[in-house]
Amino acid sequence: MSVDYDIVIIGGSFVGRDAALKAVQQRAKVALVEPRFRNELIQLQGIGEVGKVVGKINNLNKLGFLNQAQKKEKFQIPLDKTILWGCTVAANINEQLSPAFLTGQGVDVIVGSGNFQASPDLCFIVNNRKLIARRFLLATGSIPAIPDIEGLRKTGFLTLLDIWQVLESSTPPKSWVILGGTPQSVEIAQSLARLGYEVTFITNSPYIISPIDREVAQLLQAQLEVDGVRVLTQTTVSQIRFIGGKKWLQAGDTAIETDEILVAVAEKPFIKSFNLAAVGVKYNSRSLLVDQKLQTTNRRIYACGDVIGGYNLPNIADYEAKIAIKNALLFPKYKINYRAIPWGILTQPGLAQVGLTQRQAKNRYGKNDILILRQYFKVLATAQLTDETTGICKIIVRRNGEILGASLLGAEARELINVIALAIAEKIKINKLADLSPVYSSFSEIIEQTAWEWSKQKFESRRLQDFWDGLFYFLRSRG
Repeated sequence: MSVDYDIVIIGGSFVGRDAALKAVQQRAKVALVEPRFRNELIQLQGIGEVGKVVGKINNLNKLGFLNQAQKKEKFQIPLDKTILWGCTVAANINEQLSPAFLTGQGVDVIVGSGNFQASPDLCFIVNNRKLIARRFLLATGSIPAIPDIEGLRKTGFLTLLDIWQVLESSTPPKSWVILGGTPQSVEIAQSLARLGYEVTFITNSPYIISPIDREVAQLLQAQLEVDGVRVLTQTTVSQIRFIGGKKWLQAGDTAIETDEILVAVAEKPFIKSFNLAAVGVKYNSRSLLVDQKLQTTNRRIYACGDVIGGYNLPNIADYEAKIAIKNALLFPKYKINYRAIPWGILTQPGLAQVGLTQRQAKNRYGKNDILILRQYFKVLATAQLTDETTGICKIIVRRNGEILGASLLGAEARELINVIALAIAEKIKINKLADLSPVYSSFSEIIEQTAWEWSKQKFESRRLQDFWDGLFYFLRSRG
């Protein structure tokens, strides 16, 4: 069998383009097929950054820095201009991996939809062109999963794929109900609320996002409520109606009126019309099925990114792309291991997490072997100077000092988590983090101060053990 390429990447996501660049840098002959391209995360982050500015101005008002005239003047940033700015930034970033750039690097970029064909040879057909390769990589991303709620489709709704057209209009909806449970749904809820819109956030889970450490999730929910978001957890929407020009939702035993509904409860893989069943690739409603080497059930086809499940998190998709490309082009020996891969949410304050949560660690190692180290951002001088005192650093360790995981909610959390992730990856113990001497004053001090809690807890634990040992020997000596 003659092959045209070393690898054909079916993309349409930022990670697809990134994977193509990684592959061509390995001197591989690469084709990138793009059925569509989606990268709205930068626009979303742009809205968040503007919301952060608005939040700071509101804090200045609370602290008395604004005069009476400024207090009376309603501060409002036009949402359409915010979206335009975010789109401009996104365009600049996308240019770094544009089709023109990739073509210049040697990637054969093909725009169009296609499907797999099993015989006579495994290939991908696009624009009546047959692409034959040694390996294939699916990096098509995901699309919103729409819940089966009575009246939802008839009443109408938005998803993150089409929300931008509405937000760019001159008269965007004033009130929103967000059916959420994903990082992006939390981010957009807070941003819209800070920009002055009425927002209700509904999820049927006990916490706003399930994988987050419970304590941190509660603190983040409290922050959303401070920002004006009405949060309803463990709430199921049973039906939706359009009455009197408004959309009405029956959420639990509460009726909620709103101008618009945003559905962001979950994602499902974008694999429609690829004819995967014919080439032996198995999947379900939530993801493609892959092994630890990111091979699908067809060993010549790999997959990475949110098409294999999980949230739309670029850094995790990038990590998966590195593993998939190495396995596809070289000998498939590299296995995926998320233990030291951090992830974060673009909220204000930011949230980031790596490794095991408190509950996961205790379930795996037993509660007697686990120590929970906590420190709050309010103890930092830089947090007080910048009015960023809301936050917590929580590090999960074993009694021997092994770091199992961490959760941060606070300023610069998405930067700070990388230090702990590196420590986990390199098997650096907690006492080494306690020996850090970060620049004063900086948010990095929170890691050092949290790590110091390990020494305190070990000392208290030793004193307690000495007490019980002494009591035991005393009682034994008394007969």
